[in-house]
Amino acid sequence: MQADPSSADLHRLIEARHHDPFSVLGKHPADQEEDVVRAFIPSASDVSIVEGNISLQRVPGTDLFEWRGSHGTVPDRYRLLWKDDGHREHVGHDPYSFAPQVSDFDLHLFGEGKHRHAYRFLGSHPHEISGVAGILFAVWAPNAERVSVVGDFNQWDGRRHPMRVRGGSGVWELFIPDLGPNQLYKYEIRNRDSGEILLKSDPYAQAYELRPDTASVAVGAEPYPWNDAPWLAKRANADWQHTPMSIYEVHPSSWQRGMEGEFLNYRELAHRLVDYVIGMGFTHIELLPITEYPYDPSWGYQATGYFAPTSRYGSPDDFRYFVDYCHQHDIGVILDWVPAHFPKDAHGLARFDGTPLYEHADPRLGEHLDWSTLIYNYGRNEVRNFLLSSAMFWLEEMHIDGLRVDAVASMLYLDYSRDEWVPNRYGGRENLEAMDFLRELNTIAHAEQPGVLMVAEESTSWPMVSRPVEIGGLGFDIKWNMGWMNDTLAYMEHDPVHRRFHQGNLTFSMLYAFTENFLLPFSHDEVTHGKQSMLNKMAGDEWQRFANLRTLYTYMFCHPGKKLLFMGCEFAQGIEWNCLQALDWYVLDYPQHQGIQRLVKDLNGLYRSTPALYQYEFDWRGFEWIDCHDVDNSVLTFVRRSDDDFLIVVLNLTPIPREGYRIGLPEPGEYEEIFNSDAAIYGGSNVGNGGRRLVSEDLPWMERGCSMQLTLPPLAGIVLRRCS
Repeated sequence: MQADPSSADLHRLIEARHHDPFSVLGKHPADQEEDVVRAFIPSASDVSIVEGNISLQRVPGTDLFEWRGSHGTVPDRYRLLWKDDGHREHVGHDPYSFAPQVSDFDLHLFGEGKHRHAYRFLGSHPHEISGVAGILFAVWAPNAERVSVVGDFNQWDGRRHPMRVRGGSGVWELFIPDLGPNQLYKYEIRNRDSGEILLKSDPYAQAYELRPDTASVAVGAEPYPWNDAPWLAKRANADWQHTPMSIYEVHPSSWQRGMEGEFLNYRELAHRLVDYVIGMGFTHIELLPITEYPYDPSWGYQATGYFAPTSRYGSPDDFRYFVDYCHQHDIGVILDWVPAHFPKDAHGLARFDGTPLYEHADPRLGEHLDWSTLIYNYGRNEVRNFLLSSAMFWLEEMHIDGLRVDAVASMLYLDYSRDEWVPNRYGGRENLEAMDFLRELNTIAHAEQPGVLMVAEESTSWPMVSRPVEIGGLGFDIKWNMGWMNDTLAYMEHDPVHRRFHQGNLTFSMLYAFTENFLLPFSHDEVTHGKQSMLNKMAGDEWQRFANLRTLYTYMFCHPGKKLLFMGCEFAQGIEWNCLQALDWYVLDYPQHQGIQRLVKDLNGLYRSTPALYQYEFDWRGFEWIDCHDVDNSVLTFVRRSDDDFLIVVLNLTPIPREGYRIGLPEPGEYEEIFNSDAAIYGGSNVGNGGRRLVSEDLPWMERGCSMQLTLPPLAGIVLRRCS
């Protein structure tokens, strides 16, 4: 390349339009006897090569500097010394003296959509070449004319560090030597067709600035010293289907706060939350999305950083500490993860290189009108790689125990909440590419990380969501039972005098309870946006509302299925959840709220200590009706079984105590009441059968060979066990 400032290459470089600055900059053979070294440093007054104190000459009218001389005069690795306009000296290795670093194999796998760990080469990573340390940057932007790394280290000037494109892969890379960790940076992207200049955060960054700032942060290479090997080994061999799982769903910034109203750091949150969760008897914590996001009221469901824990609560290692601490105390961690859509923020994925890249170009495919967000193009290899790599990052690098995949229904249906939509190639409404993606996601997660749980928030009757891929399922382990949740809450909102007409709301779930591996959720979605708190959903006066809530939770913990309860619901917070403030912990000064909290703690204890409540949560062997037809009294009676034991559960959904209520029994013998939601310690009226022998009679009832008379407390559930 001749140093002719009128050449097309030099003009493109000077105008910051060149796709391969390495063809101009750095050291090149000029002919058989000479080398040429070029550097483009805007605002430099003079530039020299440190090795040999060799001065470069400015190309007239430009910020391009050049030296020509004999072969071997300048080593392959050399440093540049320059002075800026303020006469400050700067020294550093020339980035354009280093060969490409991203392997062809990585690029091939990425282009094929088969790279499960794309975050290991895309993004920013500490890197060393021939003893020179720095940071290697790489980003996918196939429709860019030019991509540059910008940051504090180059005054955010896109002319200073243009990247090289790696052939037709669409991946751009640049090793910037002498940079250390914690650098703020973005990518400046020029679209090849329109010339539009965009300033974008790194999609693969593993840390970001605290919002409202949006720069990416280059993290260090020091590995985190994990101490959870025993937990991971136990998890890999766990029989999770036949062990209890009770999940406490948490929004970190509104669970509790510091003395001045500040967010808790991940480490402080770990200590407070784990102590509380252990005391309450939960087995897992589920975090609302902590993948970096710009807007607090989105609760994290409009993510912009798919490989970074939000900086609201600390650093990536602070989050690792949180997970590690949970595991050391036998608490699992599930993360809400959102591969269904992403926001339109200018610094994010939307039109990343000036074109619809991660999203579809057609808004009928590429936009959620309800949420004003964009839909991923699951048919594009590099987009699938992005999402699959994100999932693997959280499972592998952050030791997360499971992903709760948000809004699966919106992924599966092309006509989800829209009037205009584009059918699939067979004319149907199923999103075939999303189906393939979800199956691949679940297959890879289970193969790479044994014991992790993949959980679907899916609200329709799509079949086999939690069945294996090899038999035609989507491959999830668990599906949220949204039908059970909606039907149950609808029933509890009815005045007891009308419940006789709606008993089917409670019994319908058993018609499909074992078609999927179900989790019973009372989640954040049920206590916000005008839906009222769990307490205020309940019918009746104050006493009845508390009694109804106690009965509801008893029904939940005795019904087949894993359990999930959103924070605050366990002590009957009186008002709706507000994501911008801490929970109303002060209500625990009042006995009725204390009673609900004690009830949830004891239900967790009963559930976890009683195989009849968890051994067969996904199987008819674990459940049978005694009577589901007593609509006049609004009473339900059923059995929960394990291989070695059984419990009888009786629910009275009216405020009328019922003396001498007869139930059929699975077996004769003596029984004891082991749980009563109307107990005084829970704030109830203390009506029940505690402290007396309950002996069966040889009187057939409810198609059973023997029976027994009970006292049913008002608006309450009782649990009976046969005495050994």
